[in-house]
Amino acid sequence: MKTKELREKSDKELKHLLDESRGKKVKLNFDLSGRNLKNHQEIRKTRKTIAKILTILKEKKE
Repeated sequence: MKTKELREKSDKELKHLLDESRGKKVKLNFDLSGRNLKNHQEIRKTRKTIAKILTILKEKKE
């Protein structure tokens, strides 16, 4: 998801997306350890999305 799209969302929506992304990251890490993950770049994309959401939430808090 692009940063511009994330900035337009409310805090509640961002927190929901953050929870979903963290759950997805846990699942991807589990699949990686079980050698079921085919696209390793998905972990990196998910980590970056989590970082973007946390940054935007922090900016809105200030």
